[in-house]
Amino acid sequence: MLKEDSTIGNIKHEVLRKVAKYTYQGALEENIDKIPFEIIPGPQANFRCCIYKEREIIRQRIKLAKGERLSGDKEDKNVVQVISSACEGCPITRFVVTDNCQKCMSKKCQQSCNFGAISMLRDRAYIDPHKCKECGKCSKACPYNAIADLMRPCKRSCPVNAISMDENHIVVIDKKKCIQCGSCIKDCPFGAIGDVSSLVDVINELNRKDKKVYAMVAPAGEGQFGADVPMGALREAIKALGFEDMYEVALGGDLVADSEAKEWAEAYKEEKKMTTSCCPAFVNMIRIHFPQLLNNMSTTVSPMASVSRMIKKMDEEAITVFIGPCIAKKSEIVDESVKENADYVLTFEELDAMFHARKVNPADYSCELQQGSIYGKRFGNAGGVTKAVEEALKEHGEELSIRVRQCSGAAECKKALTLLKAGRLPEDFIEGMACEGGCVNGPGSVRPELLAKKDRETLLSQADGRKIVPTIEPYQEKYEFSMHRK
Repeated sequence: MLKEDSTIGNIKHEVLRKVAKYTYQGALEENIDKIPFEIIPGPQANFRCCIYKEREIIRQRIKLAKGERLSGDKEDKNVVQVISSACEGCPITRFVVTDNCQKCMSKKCQQSCNFGAISMLRDRAYIDPHKCKECGKCSKACPYNAIADLMRPCKRSCPVNAISMDENHIVVIDKKKCIQCGSCIKDCPFGAIGDVSSLVDVINELNRKDKKVYAMVAPAGEGQFGADVPMGALREAIKALGFEDMYEVALGGDLVADSEAKEWAEAYKEEKKMTTSCCPAFVNMIRIHFPQLLNNMSTTVSPMASVSRMIKKMDEEAITVFIGPCIAKKSEIVDESVKENADYVLTFEELDAMFHARKVNPADYSCELQQGSIYGKRFGNAGGVTKAVEEALKEHGEELSIRVRQCSGAAECKKALTLLKAGRLPEDFIEGMACEGGCVNGPGSVRPELLAKKDRETLLSQADGRKIVPTIEPYQEKYEFSMHRK
């Protein structure tokens, strides 16, 4: 049942926890219709105009938790989906006349409108939202700056202009443009955009017990569950959920740094500019919006893919599950250029729901564990990839005066790629992180970056000073696997 001060996060978490609970019990389908009434017993509405809309929103969120697309399109592979029943509540009309309007005699706003959307009332101009096409000419024409541009938060947050509105002012996501970064999910104040989950599929794999299921936790996991939950404790807690074992994707960060260091060194000597390929949203941006730069992108797979490949060399029938703060990782697992990728992706929010469903508290466990170097552990921070690759270059004896543009956020990524496309990028390499601050600020986090940062630094300060090459050599010698995509 929701609390009186329910937020979007509360609602989303409550749905995930209920779905996880019933799936673990093997009773999801027979209880699925009960969940909306368990969360909102009624009869009073909590956060919408009526209780019926609230329950419909929950039903749509349950579909997402089950891995279903809300678009109704069977060919739709986009993990970012619009919850239409929630989007209907957004009251924002983009262009609004403010009190600054003087109802001037020139009526420049009215004259600039090609759609007859502006009329003059007694005190001010009025923009008819049903006629307005949001072209912005009126706002530019007004001599008093009296027309405010109130762009919807989801649309404003999209770095690739993939969001528009249909005739009913419901959000439409252009799948041909979307890089699946999840910015719109994070920024929508109505919780009207969500992501497709593998929660039910993963729990079903755990319940079947016919194959071993391995968890792979992103470097951003340090600090996600508090300073008293280091990676070792998180590993034991995850095993209590039914996983065979857990591996740090920081180890994958070390593998990637080593591989990209070799690519960077070769490219630098050939005077070829390159980009990293760790962030799937950044990779999607290149593929969709800058296809001319595909040859400039590193062929090294992501840390997730590298650890998954390693585990599958250990156990050919292993099921691998990446757990992190990233929405775009869910699109990466269907990337046809990356074989032996992870089988499933969960966010930290979804992992937290599993903990609640099984009544597992990670703080109750203790265990020593460090599989990656501090460089791999900082892969989730903006600039972390650059520092790791520079360290790997040094360990390989490469002394290069390389210049790297470190892009924190999709807007910076887009600007850097535009310069590279135009042949005007002064730096030698681009580190692209679609989330501002890096993966640690991903949309699937349990805690906001600022709250987790202090605990994260506390935990990272306890890591030993192992180097990258000695860390990965034992795995490379024991398991042979490629570090490259097609």
